[in-house]
Amino acid sequence: MYQQAVLSIADPETFGAVKAAIEASFSAGRVEGFLKSVERAKLRVRQFEEVLQKGLLGATVAGEYARLNPSDQGQIREFYLASLEKVSPALRQRFFKLYAYY
Repeated sequence: MYQQAVLSIADPETFGAVKAAIEASFSAGRVEGFLKSVERAKLRVRQFEEVLQKGLLGATVAGEYARLNPSDQGQIREFYLASLEKVSPALRQRFFKLYAYY
């Protein structure tokens, strides 16, 4: 069975702050509001960099993300993409256009 390699985190504090912002955005009480904000911004939910730059994950998250090294940034992107796939099927259907590929 496939196991993802465990990579060390170069800046655990900043990494944790960015990860916590993503977790908060995808929490049960906030995910619908987050998806509505992505919809209002006319973005697709998989456009991580654009979502980040628009401040949809929080006002300071883009700056914190920029301070991470490329390896940590890659892990954050993977975490974000994994999080958006865990959204309930009913909510994903409701926001189908956000999840659709171009």
